[in-house]
This record gives sequence, structure tokens and C-alpha cells, in this order.
Amino acid sequence: MGNTEGHAGPPDAQAQTVDVIVIGGGAAGLAAASMAATCGRSVVLLEKDREPGGSTSWSVGSVSATATPHQFRAGILDNPQDHWEDIQKFSAPHPHPDNPELGRILAEGSPDMFAWLLSAGIDFVGPMPEPPHRRPRMHNVLPNSRAFAYRLGKLCRKQGVRILTDTRADALILDQDRATGVRTSGVAGVQTWLARGGIVLAGGDYSASKELKTRFASPEAAMADPVNPLATGEGIRLGLEAGGEVLNGDYVRGPFLRFVPPARAGLLARLPAWRIVTRLMRWGYENLAPALLRPVMMKFLTTTLAPDAGLFREGSALVDRDGGLIEGARVNPHLAAARAPGGLGYIVMDQRIATQFRQWPHFISTAPGVAYAYLDDYRRTRGDIYFTAPTLEELARRLGMDPGRFVASVATHNAQLASDPRTASLQLTRAPFFSLGPAKAYVVFTNGGLRVSTRLEVLRPDGSIIPGLYAAGSNGQGGQLLEGHGHHLGWAFVSGRVAGRNAAMQSTR
Repeated sequence: MGNTEGHAGPPDAQAQTVDVIVIGGGAAGLAAASMAATCGRSVVLLEKDREPGGSTSWSVGSVSATATPHQFRAGILDNPQDHWEDIQKFSAPHPHPDNPELGRILAEGSPDMFAWLLSAGIDFVGPMPEPPHRRPRMHNVLPNSRAFAYRLGKLCRKQGVRILTDTRADALILDQDRATGVRTSGVAGVQTWLARGGIVLAGGDYSASKELKTRFASPEAAMADPVNPLATGEGIRLGLEAGGEVLNGDYVRGPFLRFVPPARAGLLARLPAWRIVTRLMRWGYENLAPALLRPVMMKFLTTTLAPDAGLFREGSALVDRDGGLIEGARVNPHLAAARAPGGLGYIVMDQRIATQFRQWPHFISTAPGVAYAYLDDYRRTRGDIYFTAPTLEELARRLGMDPGRFVASVATHNAQLASDPRTASLQLTRAPFFSLGPAKAYVVFTNGGLRVSTRLEVLRPDGSIIPGLYAAGSNGQGGQLLEGHGHHLGWAFVSGRVAGRNAAMQSTR
């Protein structure tokens, strides 16, 4: 069999040849490219956006790892075996099957991965606790999640990686069922790239692909907007076309409520990840009183943060943009909001709930730099979505809603709580009243990934290897659930390094 690329013809005579081709410039792609370059190989990284980052730059920025300098300084003795065992605790109650073999690769690779991130100039605060982790392991990036692409992009360029932006990978080239190249299109026109070694798929999830969400997940997921509109699943599509298989494709993180971002990011959030900035933030984190530190740290947020489901378990109501009660919020606030007009909802609380969510363990959301954000953090830094009033009628007016409809919605909500002795004490009756919103139902990410070996080789449904093809991050999730904060990013970096090394070692030059 000759060279093929789907149903297209052979590559053109102007094909450019390198040792390793990496598709995607997020955490996994940058890690793979850097590792392949460390192995002395020539590398090209193909990124369809105008700059690297992908969904990594939209993330909260948490990385869970063990045996880190941060743990040592805090007197915490930890190890990968305990980490792996605790990962299983997160996934044990889940209805989807997990992949503990890949989970072990994540846990065992985390110490070296974290040391590599530090060596690249990326800084963190932490570690933070998150049960059922038996020890604090969550580290949060400074100043925000854009630091990953900023620092790792610089590292890759210093190592000689050729990063091509505005370049989309359209099709793989197969020769005797071996992945040998990629056909691309973009600002430079149509190009063909051939690989002496391996090709790494690191193109992110398919949360922005209605086609793939419909195929693998649900109509609700297909209709919900993605957090990252560029997460259209090219790597997954290429892997499928080459004969791969998606595992846990129906497991979608969403529709999932996230607070809408401010109309314009603040000055602090727009700062690049300069060393002086991260050092000042770290100094402040270690030396300033929390009351002085938290407002500054919160202003660095560049992501849309997610309200925790605990708000609804404690009795909060969810209303739509017209003040109507959104039914089903206590069971699944995310799906309930997705069915509301515009996918928008406003969280309504009373004084009892507001008091609870001012300190651990009742947090409004996770947040980089501070780990957990509480109601007072939103009051200080997100005045555009934080509202309070002495009465429900006045709160409705401040939200721009009809007071009569709004008050009736809260009354219905209270009646539903009162009908069950287990929830009767959770009624919204104590003034003043509060609201956070709007929050919008997004698909944050999809968990479906290609079946892979422990070397991150892409596998066919029968378990055979597709030679020359590797996958990392979301593309190479391989059935892992990655529950808990910091494991998705951790897997992206760990798997990227594994895939990049193995793709480099396959080079025939």
C-alpha cells in the first residue's frame, strides 16, 4: 500500500521532514515537544490558534503532585504510591470504568513532571488539601493559567522546536497502516509534514464539536456552549480516522455551570507571567495576612469559575434571567441551567447560606492562587455578579427581574424544601438575601480519549498498535476518569512527556 491520507492522494513533493510532529499547543503538546527536543530530535508543533495555550489557558491552573519542594517546605512527606491509591478513591463511586494503569503512570510521573515545570520557570503556591487525598497535593499556578503556555513556549523555542501557529492539522498520512505524516492548512497554505519518528496527537478535547458530542454524549451536551470554542477535537478525529477507538466518550464535564467572565479582564489578569510578578505573588502568599492577600490574588483570575454544587445541597435556589424558578437545581444544577433560557441561571441565597460559604469547607468555587474562593472573595472582586439586598423584592430589582415572579419562585422553592423533613431547615428565610450570577451552562471539557498503551501508542479496538501514532492529554486519556482537581493538567504534562519521549525514540534518522 502506498501513502494515503484518508481518501486523498499522496503527499506533495515539497513535503518537509522532521523527527517528531506534535499536533496541538496546549499543556500536552508543549510537554511532548519539549521532551522530544530534549532527546535531541527535530520537532515541529502544529497549533491552529494564533498562539499556544489551548484549553490549558482557560483552566483554573491546578496541578496535583507528590514529593514536591512545596510539600517538603511544609513538612509533608508524600509519595506516588499513596497518590495512586487516592486517585482510585476519587473514581471508585463513578459509573464509568477507570484505567488504573494510566493512573499509575500519572502518579509515578508527577514528581519529575512538577520538577520540570519548576525548571521551566513556572511557579506555584500550595500545596492545598482536597479530600479524599490523604495529604495536601494541589498546587496552583502563578499568576494564572496562561503562565504554562508562556513559559513552556519559551522553553520549546529555546530547544529548537518549530512552533507553527494558525496551522490546522487536516489529515494524517498513512503508509502501510503506519502514521508517517500530516497534511496541514493555514496562513502558509497547504503543507505536508513527514515524521522520521512518531506523531503525537495532543489536540485537546471535543467540547466545541457538536458532531462529536452528539456522536458520543448527548443532545444536551451537543447544544451547550463550550468554555473553549476552539476545542473542536481535531486530534480525536484524526485518531479515529487512523483506526483508533474512543473510550468513555459519553463522559462529558457539562453542561456545567460557570460564572460568566467580566466584560473586560482587569489589569492584573492581563499581566504576562513575568518572574517578578510571580515572585511578588509568592512572597505575598507566604508573608501577607490572608485579608490583604486574597483580594489581590483573586484579581489575577482569567478563567470563568464554577459554582460548587454544595451551594444547592445547602438550599440555594436557581432562577432564570426572568426570575422564574429553575426546577431540578438541587439534583443537577448544571443540567437544569442548560435547559433554561439562554442557559443562564442566578444563584439565590439567604444569610444562613452566606455565612456558611465564607470559610472552609464551604467554598463557592476553586480558584488559582487561593485554592478556594468564598463569598467575600466575590464581593470584593466580582461586583458585576455579586448582589445583596435586605428583602427578596429589592434583590429582584437589583437583578433586573420582576419582583412578584422572583418572590413567588423563592416561595415555591421553600415549599419544596419544607415538604421533606430532611431539607425543611434549608429554606431561604433569613435576611439579607444574596445572589451570584449570571452563571452559564457550558461544556467545560469532554473526557473521551483514544485507547492507548502504557507507552501512549494509539491502539485499535482489537488492542493492536497503530505504528507511529501517539496521543497525550485529552487525546490520550485512554479511559481515565481523572476525577479531583489538578489531575487533568497533571495528566496532560505527564502523558505529553511520555508520548514525546517515545515518539522521539522511534526516529529512524
